[in-house]
Amino acid sequence: MLIQDILAAKRDGEPLEEAQIRRFIEAVADGEVGDEQIGAFTMATYLRGMSLDETVALTAATRDSGRVLDHGALALPGPVLDKHSTGGVGDPVSLILGPWLAACGAHVPMISGRGLGHTGGTLDKLEAIPGYNVTPDRATFERLLKSPGVAIVGQSGDLAPADKRLYAVRDVTATVASMPLIVASILGKKLAESLDALVMDVKIGNGAFLADDVQTRALATTIADVARRAGTPTSVLLTDMNQTLATSAGNALEVRECLDIMTGKRDSGRLLDLTRELAVQMLLAGRLAASRDAATERLDRALGNGEVSERFCAMVRGLGGPTDLIERLDDHLGHAPIVRDLYAPHDAIVIGQDVKALGMAVVALGGGRRRAGDTIDPRVGLDRIAALGTRVDATTPLVRIHAASEADADGIAARLLEAFVLDANIARASGLTVPPLIQEVMLDPSVAASTPSPHAGATS
Repeated sequence: MLIQDILAAKRDGEPLEEAQIRRFIEAVADGEVGDEQIGAFTMATYLRGMSLDETVALTAATRDSGRVLDHGALALPGPVLDKHSTGGVGDPVSLILGPWLAACGAHVPMISGRGLGHTGGTLDKLEAIPGYNVTPDRATFERLLKSPGVAIVGQSGDLAPADKRLYAVRDVTATVASMPLIVASILGKKLAESLDALVMDVKIGNGAFLADDVQTRALATTIADVARRAGTPTSVLLTDMNQTLATSAGNALEVRECLDIMTGKRDSGRLLDLTRELAVQMLLAGRLAASRDAATERLDRALGNGEVSERFCAMVRGLGGPTDLIERLDDHLGHAPIVRDLYAPHDAIVIGQDVKALGMAVVALGGGRRRAGDTIDPRVGLDRIAALGTRVDATTPLVRIHAASEADADGIAARLLEAFVLDANIARASGLTVPPLIQEVMLDPSVAASTPSPHAGATS
């Protein structure tokens, strides 16, 4: 089967057979095809699209292009579960969710990524912890997966290697925004984890990966359909990214906020609410709870007795981090040398956030990458970000800036002011309707059959 024939077929809009797709992806993984042929494939796919059958075949071939994890020898006593987010600003859910699930009997092999554009990356957040190794050897990864039950790490070279080459070419050929290529990239890695169930957190709103809400909903539906047909039960939550999820955005700052939740210093907020809902759905999908009430009770008990923070710290120790992270948090995470509150020019209520602009402000401060290879300053970022509906005045800031220098703080202030939409008519703005945190739940049929969702618009 000639590679040129496969490219010509897709160029001409012909549906590719599973064998053709698998042949091409195998050639990508073993280096048989060059970047120019990969570029031809991604551009033809971008322009011609793929049917659901083709997308399933592409996803399965990407998954099988490298090692597929085999947990059989570990004799794990609980289900293997994971979640994936399409990315947001102030979204460190994984840091809490992984150990929370482990504390409830799941095993979580969470293969995570770095920041992309305005969105933060789980690995970048974890690397704010000194010594944390996101690329452990297989023995360490498997040991942590068994106990404490969670390992949040990066993609190894032998896991879905075709995706790495495909993505690198997509990035320079303007073909990133292709639905089948996005789905295969996301799921190829996740399905290689050999999961018993997957929950997807698909962001919707002005800070989402796809700014168009119609496209975002299409992505959510496609991900669910493809993952299920590839053999992994998958539920999808559409969640709001019209404002930051956490009250902070920046690597060390988000780690602090997560630890405040895990240790009980912070017991409310959007970050905790979403993490709990994702955890409920995952316990139900993994048959670790028979009902929403049972799942919530089990989660609250694990959080309240300190087991979640213990599992997180055990993972950190196991991956080379400090043994006394919580006890000496300030010593380990440090602080930015410049900390400055930014106030609105007049009394007002926050009625909008440009979430993408807030994310790019973190990048500009040095907390993200403008290009591959950039060094990240984990200390910098934003916190005390005023949520929608917050009244700001001379004593309540819009945001607190953490910067490496006075010049950096000065340079970002005007941009941050423009990222907030303010209404000085307090009476009118007080009636603001804030978008719901969870906008839709698409349950896997196996979960939906036994556990109705409490959220309006839930579908199966």
